[in-house]
Amino acid sequence: MGNHELSLFALDSSKAFGEQIVRHLSMALSPHEERDFEDGEHKARPLVNVRDKDVYVIQSLYADAQFSVNDKLCRLLFFIGALVDAGAQRVTAVVPYLCYARKDRKSQPRDPVTTRYIARLFEAVGTHRVVTLDVHNVAAFQNAFRCASENLEANKLFVDYFAARRAQEEIVVVSPDAGGIKRADRFRQSLGRALGRPIGSAFMEKQRAGGVVSGEAVIGEVAGKTAIIIDDLISTGTTLARAAQACRAHGATKVFAAASHGLFVADAGRVLSGAALDQVVVTDSVPAFRLSAEIIQSKLVVVSVVALFAEAIKRMHEGGSIVDLHG
Repeated sequence: MGNHELSLFALDSSKAFGEQIVRHLSMALSPHEERDFEDGEHKARPLVNVRDKDVYVIQSLYADAQFSVNDKLCRLLFFIGALVDAGAQRVTAVVPYLCYARKDRKSQPRDPVTTRYIARLFEAVGTHRVVTLDVHNVAAFQNAFRCASENLEANKLFVDYFAARRAQEEIVVVSPDAGGIKRADRFRQSLGRALGRPIGSAFMEKQRAGGVVSGEAVIGEVAGKTAIIIDDLISTGTTLARAAQACRAHGATKVFAAASHGLFVADAGRVLSGAALDQVVVTDSVPAFRLSAEIIQSKLVVVSVVALFAEAIKRMHEGGSIVDLHG
């Protein structure tokens, strides 16, 4: 793809993230216009020629004080449609946080499978590829999309962070539920390779019924160890807090948590401020705007995925492999 000129846009709500990416790539964001109309409708268009170009559009799909998830999704889809209509050779959606990715199966009768519907929307406007970070269920994500799809992983970033700071401690990697065991195990194996020694594993017994989570048993040995709880995202923080408290109750000396996406909705700040958790490590796929300055300063560490996305964009544009970026 290197024979087609690269053009990179970031919609307004993800402009700061986009500006960091283009700095890594030693280029500038392509200009665009976004207009809001009095009736709540909007439009976006490129302000430069995109014909026959290899175009990337950055938009992380989380709700904030200004826009809902649905509003951001529509803005991204309509802009991609405009780029395709303007003759772009291919358009890649770069979506650090992909909305509705958790609703990937029917958990109740007549449930929607929203991940699949999102995929159809991207395909309908002519998206060539969707690139995201640590979706909830990789298999469901890959099966939902008929256009090309790439799931980048923050695993290596978390391994580097903890290997540099916890090298002398006896570590156990904990999955907060049985469904996350594979994710936690990939992290455990990578961390073990980085430290040159085997790392223990454990997981929480968890049941969810009617929105209520129960179960406090820890399967695995955590006593006298540094527990690192691994998950894909933190929403209200209740699952993470329960896992942290259970690890403490079973004798863990320190408890850390790492999750790719920090949504921190509802009462997450208060939940995570408890004494059970020493530190929470997340990426910048979603800014931690819902947390207080006190919590951010005392508990939160943010590792950046900007370089990861920049390298992925560079390799995709040049026709290179991004296999070794996956963890």
